[in-house]
Amino acid sequence: MSLVPPRVPALIVKEFLAVWRDPKSRFVLVAPPLIQLVLFAYAATFEVENAALAILNQDRSAESRELAARFTASESFRAVKTLTHVRQIRPTIDHKEAMAVLHIPPNFAAGMKRALDTGGEGVGVGVQLIVDGRRANTALVLLNDAQTIVADYAGAVAAERGAPGPPATLVSRAWFNPNLDSQWFIVPGLVGTLTLVVVTVVASLAVARERELGTFEQLMVTPLRPVEILIGKTVPALLIGLVEGIFIAAVAVVWFQVPLRGSVALLALSLVVFLLSAIGVGLMISAYARTQQQAIVGSFLFLMPAVILSGFATPIENMPGFVQVLTYADPLRYALVILRGLYLRDLPADLVLDQLWPMAVIGTLTAGAATHLFRKRLQ
Repeated sequence: MSLVPPRVPALIVKEFLAVWRDPKSRFVLVAPPLIQLVLFAYAATFEVENAALAILNQDRSAESRELAARFTASESFRAVKTLTHVRQIRPTIDHKEAMAVLHIPPNFAAGMKRALDTGGEGVGVGVQLIVDGRRANTALVLLNDAQTIVADYAGAVAAERGAPGPPATLVSRAWFNPNLDSQWFIVPGLVGTLTLVVVTVVASLAVARERELGTFEQLMVTPLRPVEILIGKTVPALLIGLVEGIFIAAVAVVWFQVPLRGSVALLALSLVVFLLSAIGVGLMISAYARTQQQAIVGSFLFLMPAVILSGFATPIENMPGFVQVLTYADPLRYALVILRGLYLRDLPADLVLDQLWPMAVIGTLTAGAATHLFRKRLQ
């Protein structure tokens, strides 16, 4: 005797047909994930290039012109305006004519010469970079880039004139992402984020669709038990999510050249557990909603906080303490740790399991809540 009654596979096939025969459902499953993958991967970047730069060079010496040229030659800055007076700095920033203003003072060349003659003891020369702090992340990146440009220039001038170098130098090295490519950080996160969106929406519509189409009453009079109905709703969403997740994971490696250093088997296992936890949330929403519109609204009420609290864009460690507690109920939080770990650093199996069991607990609790709500609807 089969452990799975024949009526359950029949319900699974019926769910696949219901999704596939609906043109809107087919569009939701295919188009949005592809569009979001391209947009997020290329548009959501932490790198700053061609930031508008205004230059106020009050020294007009060969040294100051060389420094200004180093700024304009870098990929981070693009000269858009030349200023002639300090009074022009504020309106340039206020009116967003430039993201930053490079101010080289009148005594720049003389200060450089004094610093070289005395070995830099007690003498300094200042170069000012004013940035638009309304875009805080961009401003921080530009400040770091500017410090690197000025330090390289000072070192080159000292070496050219035979001056002693600094007593110590900092040699930086980035592990796991040597080029600090932001796509290596963002794209693995998209594997979890986009599959979460698709699976949650599909699962949340599973029961709500039956009510809106008037087939829920027909489902109630079938020999199917509540648990069997939920299984029939879970399997299609799981398979759809696996196909989406595997496709995006492959695109990350083939198109975006993100290395997959970890185990493919661990990646597949993690995707299954993560999807089951997301499906549990979706079925819980679906069992509570009476219409597809309510189900979609409920899905996005869950998805937006889930993405924000997951650490996809901002580190969880930077969030307030009470917000960090809320992240423990977010399955995407654990999935991102696994995905980024497997892609970039070959995360060991024991550390993967540390992130898997919380997702399994979330899936069990949400599936149990969905079963309870579904039974109440049947009464």
